[in-house]
Amino acid sequence: MNKLIYTILALLFLNAPADASVQIQAANKLLDHANALYQSGRYAQAILMYRKAAERGADPVATNFNIANSLFRLEKLPEAAAAYRKSVDFSKGEFVPALLNLAAVLYRLMQYSESIAVYHRALRIDEKNISAWLYLAEAYKKTGDRVGALRALENAERLDPEDISIAYQLAEVHVSLGEFDAAAALVRMAYIRNPEESDFLIYIGDIYRLNKDYEASAGTYREAIALQPDNVNLLYKLADVLAEDKKNFLAIDILNQILQIKPSFSDAAIFLGNLAFEAQWWDRAEQAYTLAGQHGNTEAIQGLRNLAYEAEQRQNVQRAINYLKKALMLFPGDLSLRAEIELY
Repeated sequence: MNKLIYTILALLFLNAPADASVQIQAANKLLDHANALYQSGRYAQAILMYRKAAERGADPVATNFNIANSLFRLEKLPEAAAAYRKSVDFSKGEFVPALLNLAAVLYRLMQYSESIAVYHRALRIDEKNISAWLYLAEAYKKTGDRVGALRALENAERLDPEDISIAYQLAEVHVSLGEFDAAAALVRMAYIRNPEESDFLIYIGDIYRLNKDYEASAGTYREAIALQPDNVNLLYKLADVLAEDKKNFLAIDILNQILQIKPSFSDAAIFLGNLAFEAQWWDRAEQAYTLAGQHGNTEAIQGLRNLAYEAEQRQNVQRAINYLKKALMLFPGDLSLRAEIELY
């Protein structure tokens, strides 16, 4: 996840007496010039102007913050981190944008533990910052602390329960912890809140499948198919999980349905051919492999080779030759097929 970098152009925060107005005006001019340079992408020059503004009395919190932003734009991350620290120190640890940017830079420097500590400092001040909780979760993931990531994401979800992406991230952490039922329940609740997001059902099916609960997975995929009847990728998932559950005949029915909707789905044709081959439905396997080959899927060659081998084992040499000739007709550039045919 890309880390958010806050950009707040430096302002004066001076409570100066009237006789300091000349100095304030000079600092303001320097700040205006620095801000213009920053906005035009001339970051090195902007740094010089921000430093001169600081010398004339501009707020060190803001000037160091913008110096750090400029250094970040120049991809000088260690220097940017040092400048953000100065901004934090001058604010007595109260300037949240500097804390968040510092945490982001530390993350990019792969100093994940320190990044986590700084995010927590920022969140103690601004506990409703959803982005910070999400970035904190990413930092926890980098350290392998899945429980920390889970807690951070739970805080983000409490702040915005309607954010679909947070539900997905939370579920992923639950899955990584082996908490499949918790993950499925969480996504189901998100679906109840957002019934238009039928992809939630597909994800629930994926979760059950990871847990090898094939019956629940197939049931949830079917629930999604009722809403997306022509989604061939979803139908393929159902066929795949049915095959994993040793329900090959049901899987064959689904694969036939896919190919009626989209005959060019050659992976489905290969899958159908393989299942038909296992069932010794030679003609159906041949048809499926041929369809896949007509759409350029080279796996059809091996499928037809397997049929040829089985035909040879059954002492039907002519049938074996016909399978190989069909493969050669589909892929005339395959010299190995020619050689195999000549061996007969």
